[in-house]
Amino acid sequence: MYDYDLLVVGSANADLVISVERRPGAGETVLGSDLAVHPGGKGANQAVAAARLGARTALLARVGDDTHGRLLLDSQRTAGVDTAGVLVGGAPTGVALITVDPSGDNSIVVSPGANGQLTPADVRAAGGLLGASRVISAQLEIPLETVVEVVRNLSPDSRFVLNPSPPRPLPKEVLAACDPLIVNEHEAQVILGEDQTGEQPEDWARALLAQGPRSVVVTLGAQGALTADAHGVTRVPSVKVAAVDTTGAGDAFTAALAWKLGAGSALPEAAAYAARVGAAAVTKQGAQESYPTAPEVEAL
Repeated sequence: MYDYDLLVVGSANADLVISVERRPGAGETVLGSDLAVHPGGKGANQAVAAARLGARTALLARVGDDTHGRLLLDSQRTAGVDTAGVLVGGAPTGVALITVDPSGDNSIVVSPGANGQLTPADVRAAGGLLGASRVISAQLEIPLETVVEVVRNLSPDSRFVLNPSPPRPLPKEVLAACDPLIVNEHEAQVILGEDQTGEQPEDWARALLAQGPRSVVVTLGAQGALTADAHGVTRVPSVKVAAVDTTGAGDAFTAALAWKLGAGSALPEAAAYAARVGAAAVTKQGAQESYPTAPEVEAL
């Protein structure tokens, strides 16, 4: 028996959000809405999303001893996330500067802050937490060497899920542990680099699978997603909704997928559920505030 369905190892940021009619070009200034501050960060987002769906969830992250850090801790606890693994101090809390256009699309710049201070030693010190978790999810808003240490400290029966965002080339030992590796089009292209073959998402998925992951999921926005593993490539349809804000939707998708896989769902089934969760998330403003409960997903 595991104490947690999902342990998220990753970032926690304060999202500073401004809505704009259009994004500025180089050297250009545009006016936007009043500034809104939301709890965010890919790791913190995934933890909240999973907990709101009903998963027993814990977070291993680092925040600053400041107002933004307290905002993030409060959000986690309100959602029901175990924050025993959230370390405080070392640097100011990370910040994401986000602009959202009328279509709901966003552009994001992240200042890592305390996220950059989450070290391999922190992972080793949290060995009990890793051993108590059925699925461990990570992203790349924390140092890559910390993600490598997570892989090296996985228990034999646990499952590792990685969303390599922001993308960068990955060591073979990390790729080999991914089950699945979850990427969008841009992330797939960065990881594949010169090895990219073909123009269709199915081609990217097969090329990524050949690099060593046990399974791959490629998210395609309004076009849905596809899954790839030893059983082949499967298309997952999208759920049509009126998008308001796409911030954090990918994190909701990843969290839902990881939870369902840990519960025993097959990869295409888990991805179809995750697509519904991601669709529900884009119908509301913000990241964590937009995440649905399980009944809300079923009603979609």
